[in-house]
Order: sequence, then C-alpha cells, then structure tokens
Amino acid sequence: MQVQHYHDAGAFDILRPEWNHLVFTSSTNEVFLTIEWQESWWRHLGEGELWVTTVRDPAGALLAIFPCHVLEADGRRILRFIGCVEVTDYLDLILAKGHEEALLPLFVECLLGPAAPPWDKVELCNIPQASATLRLLPELAGAAGLSVDVRQRDVCPVIPLPTSWEAYLMMLDKKQRHEIRRKLRRAQSEAVLEWYIVGPAHDFERELDIFIELHRKSRPDKHAFMTPRTEAFFRAMARALFDAGWLRLSHLVLDGRHEASMLSFDYDNAVLLYNSGFDPEGHPQLSPGNVLIALCIQQAIELGRREFDFLRGDEEYKYRFGARDTYVYQIEMERR
Repeated sequence: MQVQHYHDAGAFDILRPEWNHLVFTSSTNEVFLTIEWQESWWRHLGEGELWVTTVRDPAGALLAIFPCHVLEADGRRILRFIGCVEVTDYLDLILAKGHEEALLPLFVECLLGPAAPPWDKVELCNIPQASATLRLLPELAGAAGLSVDVRQRDVCPVIPLPTSWEAYLMMLDKKQRHEIRRKLRRAQSEAVLEWYIVGPAHDFERELDIFIELHRKSRPDKHAFMTPRTEAFFRAMARALFDAGWLRLSHLVLDGRHEASMLSFDYDNAVLLYNSGFDPEGHPQLSPGNVLIALCIQQAIELGRREFDFLRGDEEYKYRFGARDTYVYQIEMERR
C-alpha cells in the first residue's frame, strides 16, 4: 500500500479529481464526506493543523482518505475528523467498500506513526451506526495499546418512505395523520399558498438570503448561531452543493410573503433536512414550518426517495412526522 500525508489545504486541490468517486463507492456514502462539504468546512470553520492521509493500492488506485485535523482544546491536542462536531451530522473515514478490514489497521498505524501530528486524544464524532469504522476500529485500537471509549453521540430520526403519500399517512397514528391533513387544508384555505424549490432559473444568492433571514428570525438561539463566520460557511457550502446538484432550498410563501424555508440535501436517494427557518410575525397559526416539511416529504415520496432524514437531534416534531431513531457514535482514544 502507498500512504501519503498532506498538511495543508492544497490537499483538496490535489485530491479533487478522485475524492468524490471514493465517497460514492465507500462504505459510508454521505454528503458530509464529499469534497464540497469537507473543503467548505475547513476553509471557513476549520482550526488547527490539517492532516489528510491517503492510501493507494500498488497500481495507484485511491482506496482511503483519512480526513482529520488537530486542534488545541483545554491545553490538549485533540485529533478529530474534518467537520467535527456541531454542523456536520455524519462523519467517517472514507474507505473503499470491501477493503475496510485492510485499511483500518493502517489508520491506527498512521495515528501512532511519525507522520501524524502530535496528539493527546482522538475524538472521532458522528459515526453512523452501520459504519465499519464503528464495528472494527475499537478492537484494532485496543490491540495497538490505546485506551478506547465508544459512546452514543446523538440520534438521527429517519422516516423510511413508502411508495405513496397515502401509504405514508397510514404509517402515522390517527391523531398525527389528522393533524397533517388539517394543517395542509387550513394553510391552503386561509391563505394563498405557494411553495417552490430553488433551481437554475432563480437568483441563488437572493434565495439564500431569504433562508438566512428566516433562520435568524426563527428563534434567539438560531440568531446567535448564525454568526458571520457560520454564515460564510453556509454560503460556501450551499453554493458548492447547489452546483453539484445536491442542495434543495425550499421556500413556502403565504399571501405573497416568504414565511418558511428549508435547506436540505437530495443525496444517495434520500432527502436530508439540514436546517430551517420561519417568520414568527407572519401566519404562525397556519404552522408554515410544519406545512413545508409535509410538502417536502410528499415530494420526496413522489420522487421515489427511500428515506427522509431529519439528521441529528431528538426534537419532538420529528417523531410526529413518523421518524424513527438511528444513532451516531463517538470513538475516543488515548495512549495508555
């Protein structure tokens, strides 16, 4: 195997022609591992020392990317995935499917080798429950002399989608089925309702402005979250994913006024709801946020998507739409 280490952002330019092909054929194919997401996060939110490692077979074919960085926290050097923790929902090592058992020992070897930046602790966050890394890495790291702790980090409620809207409604209990139908009928009868997904014919930056404005208006904590630095990341990430064809920016308009917005991803035959915003001064009695979610679920079913993923967090509204918990985990490692 050929192993190479990169310590600056030039790694993204060098690996750009191959990066996403590996993600698409990896055991964890997630939008958050694409170069569009990883590079946007690093350039706008990344801190510390970048450490990206690649593994190639003898013929030069790319088999793995270990996308990491090391930052100072409380006087210790912590090694994390690029994207960890708060704004990225699924993370993992990028490993060619079927090669995990050969590649994961190399990751441990790299961690303990001279090419790794100095670290005191490894924190690998938001690893999906089906990941080969979660299944194999703890035992490998323990055998190499590291202390290992694995814990559940969060839940990601997901709706497995049936083939029709009516079949979806029948998955819900009677009360929630009635509530969704009632809210849709009420919004359509008490206001002029329009909704749309931003496409090539729209002014993308203006449409993104609407989302950011509604996001900030929604709640004080969302206003505090959307700092200038976070906004710069959102703009870069959204533009890159829109250009790649994976971003779904949806707006709900009531009586000519934008009242709800939803930023989601259409990726690998699933729709992932990433963030949202609404105008509390518009028609709150018409539940514009819930109406927009229902409309987007309905369209996802019409498009034949396999699931609707609410991503991290156990907010009650997700379960009212019929979501079921999946889990993401954190692996922590230290030298004994």
